[in-house]
Amino acid sequence: MKFLYTILFVFVLRTAAFIIPGLEARNSKKCTGNTAHTRKKWCDYNINTDYTTTVPNTGVIREYWFSIDEVTVAPDGVSRPAMAVNGTIPGPTIYADWGDEVIVHVTNHLDESKNGTSIHWHGIRQNYTNGNDGVVSITQCPTAPGSSVTYKWRAVQYGTSWWHSHIGLQAWEGVFGGIIINGPASSNYDVDKGVLFLNDWCHQTADELFTYAQTKGPPTLDTGLINGTNVYNSTGSRFTMRANKGESYRLRLVNAAIDTHWKFMIDDHTLTVIAMDLVPIKPYRTKFVNIGMGQRYDVIVTADQASVARDFWIRAVPQTQCSENDNVNNIKGILHYHTQVGIPETNATHFDDGCVDESPSDLVPVVSKSVSAANWQSMEDVIVKTNAQNLFRWYLNSTTMQVAWEDPTLLQIYNDATNFSASSGVIQVPNPNEWVYLFINTSIPVAHPIHLHGHDFFILAQGVNPWDGKTLSHANPPRRDTAMLESSGYLLIAFETDNPGAWLMHCHIGWHTSEGFALQFIERYDEIKDLIDYPSLEQNCAAWTAYDSAVGVEQDDSGI
Repeated sequence: MKFLYTILFVFVLRTAAFIIPGLEARNSKKCTGNTAHTRKKWCDYNINTDYTTTVPNTGVIREYWFSIDEVTVAPDGVSRPAMAVNGTIPGPTIYADWGDEVIVHVTNHLDESKNGTSIHWHGIRQNYTNGNDGVVSITQCPTAPGSSVTYKWRAVQYGTSWWHSHIGLQAWEGVFGGIIINGPASSNYDVDKGVLFLNDWCHQTADELFTYAQTKGPPTLDTGLINGTNVYNSTGSRFTMRANKGESYRLRLVNAAIDTHWKFMIDDHTLTVIAMDLVPIKPYRTKFVNIGMGQRYDVIVTADQASVARDFWIRAVPQTQCSENDNVNNIKGILHYHTQVGIPETNATHFDDGCVDESPSDLVPVVSKSVSAANWQSMEDVIVKTNAQNLFRWYLNSTTMQVAWEDPTLLQIYNDATNFSASSGVIQVPNPNEWVYLFINTSIPVAHPIHLHGHDFFILAQGVNPWDGKTLSHANPPRRDTAMLESSGYLLIAFETDNPGAWLMHCHIGWHTSEGFALQFIERYDEIKDLIDYPSLEQNCAAWTAYDSAVGVEQDDSGI
């Protein structure tokens, strides 16, 4: 959807805030970035710099103002109500350099009959800034209509991510946009084409479909969008991308769908994958990329097929094994080599339908890290208490979270609460710098993208049930913030307790988030209270309480 809008943006040079414990904040001279031939470098750093322990001290602030409004849109030519940020869907992209401080002021201009809002910075680690994670019922109350909230965080990683609302189904009503953090890359390329969003889309609102999703299962969506546009029957318009023969282009793929697993490809072209989520990886080549909900892949495509044809289909193909869509074969854009855009006559690469991650053997992080071994026989079912070994089993189909908008976890912690209701789904991990191991299992024949806030996690084992208890990868396994739990399958992950806070883990299918497929980790409880910006938290919650008292908002979902 293309609308005219204004993004208010400034950056200011000053001594950077947020000197984060455990990170070496090195002073840098003014950084000019890199060139098409030196992408592995980044001023005094390079692709091999361990970004988990070292971050540039740029002294730069990137500041944005977001307005969330109700709109009427027709991204495929069919009109429907939606929500937008600064008048567009997707909303404005946040740009920063590795090490910058980001400040975003968000104002809720939704009609008073609507609920509150929030913005979550998906994949951003929020090192020691848990209160800015933007998750209602966990780190904040909803921001009430007519109210504003300010988020502040440090770009300690680099690569591609996205921001989205984290209340109910707003993210899939249009409240989302991209995040680009400039830094080194593991392969050279000529031009950065920016974020390329892949969305499923329905001509009813997501809220209108929620009752169906709760009672009958996932609804069939009408179509999909590539960067906010597509055709439906004879209406709408396609996303197009101009290519110059011989040039190479970086595409930052984001799956922002509510319930669609994609295979992404450009007919007759090879993709070089250089990053997953916000983790740079050793480059590998492929004809298509599997991308689950919430995941990101940075790919490079070289325009080397001009002699074959002049126009090529760009395809986002829903995987029918787990995605219900009425327009499976027509969610497409066009890569064209000439000024005039034609109708491609190219064919898709053959693939096997399936809702899986890319092969673990391809997903090799550039910065190598290993995971400590554990006694896997000591794993216990997820329960609301501390497990001495930090070994947990989560049976996804039997866990339902229910938390309250008006009483977020951080407010409870500030008020010295130590007991949390069973429906809060809390796992406490009190000690610093220990490994947490989580074995996630489902008997349901549905794949689930599992997303963890505040951390990258290591994927130690992944597949279809049963796990043999032996097949493991400890030495530099894939690490990311969102991974696929396969249909009737298992996912064994690990993360280190290096970031105090209340962190949500959940399935990133929109219906499942609202239905409570989630847990929360309270990490290093004794350190969290001192990190809470209580005046901001209390002001936000007071505004929500006053609004709720006046309007009488009914919470009808999990609260996240």
